Amino acid sequence: MLDREGFRPNVGIVLLNQRNQVFWGKRIRTHSWQFPQGGIKHGETPEQAMFRELHEEVGLHPEHVRIVGRTRDWLRYEVPDHFIRRDARGHYKGQKQIWFLLQLTGRDSDMNLRATSHPEFDAWRWNDYWVPLEVVIEFKRDVYQLALTELARYLPRPQGSGTRFLRGGLRQPRRLDENGALPAGEGYLGELPPDAEPPPMAGPGTLGSRQH
Repeated sequence: MLDREGFRPNVGIVLLNQRNQVFWGKRIRTHSWQFPQGGIKHGETPEQAMFRELHEEVGLHPEHVRIVGRTRDWLRYEVPDHFIRRDARGHYKGQKQIWFLLQLTGRDSDMNLRATSHPEFDAWRWNDYWVPLEVVIEFKRDVYQLALTELARYLPRPQGSGTRFLRGGLRQPRRLDENGALPAGEGYLGELPPDAEPPPMAGPGTLGSRQH
């Protein structure tokens, strides 16, 4: 099922544990790692497709997760010609995706990569939220960055932690001076919340570089 521009509707899944780490799956018989994803069948809503793919690829059921958020619009990526079947070239262009952010409410042991006879992954691990894009196949990297950036605003507060989630990991918040400024020479590490402005610097200096 393609749209008029040649993109196939698809869903992507970012699955969190209670520490805001994400499920990171190794594609079967490859060295590539990715999030669960799959096509939307005719008559399915994106949410229905997401739950079906979640079971097919990870072995989880709706009672094992809760939906935290989703992207507002379709995110698209084009597939290079040499990855497209010859009979699809000329009309198939790539994928358009709705991404869901889920939190695992069940246990790690509820996951089963062999839930179907056609597994997608042969290994998995929990990874920091900002996954290493260099291990993702190149033509998907921009969409991964867009999806993670948009969904980051929905990240829950990690259980059992009084710290704030930053791109570089979980770090203790910095202490501000009496004027509400960072100490001289210090800047923020990691990712600021969407639409947030950094606090003023106390004295000369520049804002610390964001981690990518």
